[in-house]
Amino acid sequence: MAKKYYITTPIYYPSGNWHIGHCYTTVICDALARFHRMKGEDVFFLTGTDEHGQKVEREAQKRNITPMQFIDPLVSELKDMWRLLDVEYSRFIRTTDADHIKSVQAIYQKLYESGDIYKSEYTGYYCTPCESFWTESQLKDGKCPDCGREVTLQKEESYFFRLSKYAPALLEHYEKHPEFLQPKSRVNEMVNNFLKAGLNDLSVSRTTVKWGVPLPFDERHTAYVWIDALCNYITALGYGSEDDTLFRRYWSADLHMVGKEIVRFHAIIWPAILMALGLPLPERIYGHGWLLIGGDKLSKSKQNARPELTDPYELVKRYGSDAVRYYLLREIPFGSDGEYTNEKFIGRINADLANDLGNLVSRTQAMIGQNFGGTVPPRGREEGPDGELIALCGAAFGKVEADMDALNAPDALADIFAVVARANKYIDETTPWLLARDPEKRERLAAVLYNLAETCRICAVLLKPFLPRAAGAVLAGMGREADGFDSLAFGGLKAGTPFVKTPPLFPRIDLKKELAELEKLVAAKKPATMSAPEAEKPATMSAPEAEKPAAKPEISFDDFTKLELKVGEVVACERVKKSEKLLHETVKIGSETRSVVSGIAKFYTPEEMVGKKVVVVTNLKPVKLCGVLSEGMILCAEDGEGRLSLVSPERAVDSGATVR
Repeated sequence: MAKKYYITTPIYYPSGNWHIGHCYTTVICDALARFHRMKGEDVFFLTGTDEHGQKVEREAQKRNITPMQFIDPLVSELKDMWRLLDVEYSRFIRTTDADHIKSVQAIYQKLYESGDIYKSEYTGYYCTPCESFWTESQLKDGKCPDCGREVTLQKEESYFFRLSKYAPALLEHYEKHPEFLQPKSRVNEMVNNFLKAGLNDLSVSRTTVKWGVPLPFDERHTAYVWIDALCNYITALGYGSEDDTLFRRYWSADLHMVGKEIVRFHAIIWPAILMALGLPLPERIYGHGWLLIGGDKLSKSKQNARPELTDPYELVKRYGSDAVRYYLLREIPFGSDGEYTNEKFIGRINADLANDLGNLVSRTQAMIGQNFGGTVPPRGREEGPDGELIALCGAAFGKVEADMDALNAPDALADIFAVVARANKYIDETTPWLLARDPEKRERLAAVLYNLAETCRICAVLLKPFLPRAAGAVLAGMGREADGFDSLAFGGLKAGTPFVKTPPLFPRIDLKKELAELEKLVAAKKPATMSAPEAEKPATMSAPEAEKPAAKPEISFDDFTKLELKVGEVVACERVKKSEKLLHETVKIGSETRSVVSGIAKFYTPEEMVGKKVVVVTNLKPVKLCGVLSEGMILCAEDGEGRLSLVSPERAVDSGATVR
């Protein structure tokens, strides 16, 4: 029986007004699902929509229609977007599906009968857009700490889930299964900020929201939308139904892929519910970063604030689905935030897809057409640089497989395009256009062009999960559409196979002209009533001349010795989602690892920080900045214009070394 692979995206609130950021998680999961299918595994890929709750209820009321009338067109739009991006899911679940509702009710009934759900009264602050509850101490300036919007104080009868009961078991699971939550930076947040701080029981029902799943033991209450949504991972497989064949076949999940802003729900609440149900926990939960524009998270309220084209329909219409998929899979460092700009997007198309991949395929097809009538010539004897190219082709799948097992699509694509780059260099080394002029070198020409055609085939097979259309076009030109990973041994392409000239895979784009066109397109799409975003101060604008700061008082040597300064190495780094200025670093200091928050995001990217040696004040009292624990301070120097530079050791020293 084939090995199973069950992968899920979080289900989406169908808000409409889609942007490229909505596509990120699903495109990643689609590439992973396609990759595992090509390995011969039994794959189930789940995505869908989260349709209940107060947000939907209120939006429908505003329009004087039913919630289902409001939701249905938005769900259709989302499905259209997945078709547009060539996403092939096994099931698209809606939380309004009858089988899902029935299974959610069965889950609540089981938890109620076991005593894990009990009735009490809830008082707390609720953020409707985030559908999250907060205590007063968790609010930031009296507002939702996640989105910064207003919250409402709610007091009502509610059923509670005994979340606190499962804190010890969750901590134990984290200790025994270090791979459970990735990347590691998410683990520190969940363990230190939530589990070790103590969990409160969770309100899991509402009497004030009617658009939801009625509880089977008390129909005055509806299920809390987040519990309703999380349960989709097992209800989609038939858990709690008369036919649970798929559940027994695929659970537990091999991977829940989620955005970092909802890790808490997936890495604490969901595992606790599964424990209460007596079910196995997912193998891995991965909280990836955000797609940013100008340092801000891409959102519907911000996507028009800069001249970037973020509409996936327009992007696919102009550049094709493969170009959009490639950017999302290649450009964004996995686990960290990535920034989207029109320039970066077009740059990737030109550099990688047009210049490298497209050029290799078109040159190879053209030379085979000119010299061998459009059919692949015999392989011939190996000479000169042939061996290096062939060896690189042979090693490529092992590298890509290791990358994908580590959920690192950017590196997997980098490894494939290393073969593409080597093949382009091979053309320059072997000069087939010169070989074609000498009849005595026809046999050598045949060998060179065979090697190039076979490299194109192997790269196309490897690219199938990522760029299904372009890879399919290359293989179709050889009549090899069915080739899979079992065909990757070099030499599988038979002499006489047609390799006909096809239209360019990725035509090169005039960057300057295209950027100007995109700015016009984005400007034309802005609603006339939209107020212009508040202008930021230009980077060259000088601040009002300030008086010279007063000298700080002298301190004694004893005062100075109170500071503990040590060398640390940054092993992970990400942006703090609630701030444009802050970075969250994981710093290794000797045998200890600390969480540090620094106001240096305008001067260093997370990717630049990783691997740097820094000086840390280690005996500073820990504080929380924008909800993130900071256990020290990284030292920087500031020049006369306010630019910061890290203070680092002059030469290589071990982390943990004392600074005197």
